Amino acid sequence: MSNPVFLALDVPQIEQAKVLLNKVKAHIGGVKLGLEFFCAHGGHGVHEIAHMGLPIFLDLKFHDIPNTVAGAMQAIHVYEPAIVTVHASGGRAMMEDAKAAAAEGCKVVAVTALTSLDENDLKRAGVGGTTHDHVMRLAELAQEAGLDGIVCSGQEVGEVRKRWRDGYFVVPGLRPAGNTIGDQKRVVTPRKARDDGASVLVIGRPISRADDPEAAARAIEATL
Repeated sequence: MSNPVFLALDVPQIEQAKVLLNKVKAHIGGVKLGLEFFCAHGGHGVHEIAHMGLPIFLDLKFHDIPNTVAGAMQAIHVYEPAIVTVHASGGRAMMEDAKAAAAEGCKVVAVTALTSLDENDLKRAGVGGTTHDHVMRLAELAQEAGLDGIVCSGQEVGEVRKRWRDGYFVVPGLRPAGNTIGDQKRVVTPRKARDDGASVLVIGRPISRADDPEAAARAIEATL
């Protein structure tokens, strides 16, 4: 992929989303549509954005029993997503069924630890060891399940790349130098994540909430 940046397009109005996308589409490689967008706009919204000609990353983070996830994966074939997420904590059988049910050419990647979580958060949820250890365990499970890759923070992607040489790694929670980190806890710059082996860089607020989104997207592209 020539431009690894996927814009997280979680804006409340579909027309607002299209205006934003028109401003920045020359400086990004794709669009990430998550729960907020999907719940607000449904399948119609996905089709509206897909018609603008960029690959779609459908970030719905499926996590349920294997049969249900497989059915959900089949149901989204109509949107022709380039990438879809499931939760690695759903287990190997769930991930295997998700990949088996995915459309040909669609990359299925497993969410490991959300970038809004740190070790204290994981400990309170009953997860032992460090955040790094947790991500490595789930990455190994996703690889065993036959998935294409994982979602992890930029702090872990370098080590995961060493262990999974042909994996496909999606890194969210990125902040260009000088940006505020907001509710993210494990952040790096887009350039650092790319250097460490990220396949896709998910960037939202630093572009969508910038005073000049096109200039912000162009500036990020220039660092890559």
